[in-house]
Amino acid sequence: MELTYVVGGMTCDQCTAAVEEEVGAVPSVAAVSADLKTKRVVVTGEAVDDAAVRAAIDEAGYAAA
Repeated sequence: MELTYVVGGMTCDQCTAAVEEEVGAVPSVAAVSADLKTKRVVVTGEAVDDAAVRAAIDEAGYAAA
C-alpha cells in the first residue's frame, strides 16, 4: 500500500527529517519519503493507518492535505 500526502509548511531539510521521523514511527509504516520541492510525503507499508499517519504529521508540526 502506498499513500501520498501534500504537506505544507516544510521549508528545509530539518522539516522533512522531522516528518519522516514521526511518520516512520507509526506501526505498519515500512518506508516514508518527504520531498521538500513537491511538499509530498509518500508512505508505504501494509495496512497503513491513514489517521495515524496524519496524526504523526500533525505531531511534527505540519498539516497533511
